[in-house]
Amino acid sequence: METNAFNQKLNRYVLDDQIVYTGFSSFKDAEECAQKKDGNLVEVGFKDGNDNPEICQDAGLIDKKLHFFVDAGDEYKFIHSSNPGFRKYADELQKIKASNDKTSPDERYFANFEIENIEDPIIVLKNDHLESVTSRERSKYLKHAKVYELGVSLPKS
Repeated sequence: METNAFNQKLNRYVLDDQIVYTGFSSFKDAEECAQKKDGNLVEVGFKDGNDNPEICQDAGLIDKKLHFFVDAGDEYKFIHSSNPGFRKYADELQKIKASNDKTSPDERYFANFEIENIEDPIIVLKNDHLESVTSRERSKYLKHAKVYELGVSLPKS
């Protein structure tokens, strides 16, 4: 089983003449895997609302040295846990949740633990307001989103 730098399972896709791995935790993580396996970095697009990958260059991930990007139109922003702004939004989301729940400090701590432990969390903003928290995998099915991930391509043996 292949894993990323955080020991999370990578996704493996078999395309026509290649095997592509996605789910890397950073650009550096993907680069290291490509070097180790003598593979190539590729951009993989999930653009049909399903888990159907295609090799593309639509988001320019390699040039921008990004490992993940979601395009769901102008009103939506998807903020990945690796994004420097994630912590600010996660803290704000926890304050809102705690305020709405009227929970004790101990319960607020455990609520924060929930967001921290969602596998590869993504915060979804609509018109710059917090909307929800989802996973990287679920983002492929939300808001007619086009999800782009950095992948490592290996020849099919």
